[in-house]
Amino acid sequence: MSRSRVRPGRSLAGCALALAVACAACSTAPAGDARPAGAAPASSAGSPGSAGSGSPRQAPESCAARVYGRMTEAQRVGQLFIAGLPRDRLSAATARAITGYHFGSVQFITTSTAGVTGIRSVTRATQHLASARATAGVRYFVAANQEGGEVQALQGPGFAAMPAATEQGLMPPAALRRSAAGWGRELRAAGVNLNFAPVMDTVPAGSENVNQPIGVLHREFGQDPATVAAHGVAFIRGMTKAGVAVTAKHFPGLGRVAGNTDFSSGVTDTVTTRDDAYLRPFRAAARAGVPFVMVALARYTRIDPGQLAVFSPAVMRGMLRQRLGFRGVIVSDDLGAAVAVAGVAPGQRATRFLAAGGDLITSKYPGPAIAMARAVLARARASQGFQRTVTSAVMHVLAAKQAAGLLPCSGS
Repeated sequence: MSRSRVRPGRSLAGCALALAVACAACSTAPAGDARPAGAAPASSAGSPGSAGSGSPRQAPESCAARVYGRMTEAQRVGQLFIAGLPRDRLSAATARAITGYHFGSVQFITTSTAGVTGIRSVTRATQHLASARATAGVRYFVAANQEGGEVQALQGPGFAAMPAATEQGLMPPAALRRSAAGWGRELRAAGVNLNFAPVMDTVPAGSENVNQPIGVLHREFGQDPATVAAHGVAFIRGMTKAGVAVTAKHFPGLGRVAGNTDFSSGVTDTVTTRDDAYLRPFRAAARAGVPFVMVALARYTRIDPGQLAVFSPAVMRGMLRQRLGFRGVIVSDDLGAAVAVAGVAPGQRATRFLAAGGDLITSKYPGPAIAMARAVLARARASQGFQRTVTSAVMHVLAAKQAAGLLPCSGS
């Protein structure tokens, strides 16, 4: 995130087999887990593992496809959201929102000094909300922004003080990998299994002081794509070794903008192209098997001048999926509270993101997430085409959760 300091109808059955195979196979295990097996026919209508009868051979159904087949429509839609924990606590009201709207993941949203023990009490309470009624038994991704420097959300006893990315970028990549593994073990001890890091944006030399989202906050590994790629991949591999899923951000890059999309509208990049050299770190992350890529809320005039990247099929389907070959989960930057999307109704933010190729919606606060979940569910019920879009996104998320051991049939 660009932060400051701080069951579908039976019409789906015909396309489902190929979808489940593709989605289940694309997931990357965050800690050396076995890759999900290819999916095949399921017994329940609308399951992405469904296929016509008479098939001479049937492969075993994937865990993700089995879980999907047991879910209600609302539970499926809920898996598409990461809802924030206001004040980094699980209040009764927040717990009701998470379970009532079947939200599948949560995130810490402020800087906390509660330490590992304090954070673990929140993550344990959150995981206890996973039930047959709320999530079909699927456990939660619990996320935080643990980059280092001014953007280290979790601090206090048990959490080392992480250097800023600009300092991490001066370390030999092997040393950074070892350090990242240690920071990852701290997150795992606290029950945090998803890190919204690393930043893979490149800030050109000399522009650090005018680049509000990255440069001013020392969030870049370096001033050239090669350095950023090498150190970003080292960070990814270290966290992965510790069993923490990671997120390369903010595609296609916030290193050449001025404003911070959290606090400004109209943030625009007039330089980046579809085959830009500054995409090298993201390509390296995809090749390294990063399971999540976060898409920015800026506009890229030389790629898709008509809309923000987070609403752009050219960015997500064309560049990220097709050109870079990324097969994991495409996650949005904050669609709940960011000023960059304030002019778009919450429901439209969610449906436009999914329709353009996104998978997982982040919302800093539960309120906007509730409005977005209602809009996604209503559109899915009204449109078979959008139902298929939702199915694809849900399967990407469930495949990632299978790899992370968060499904009731995948172990932990």
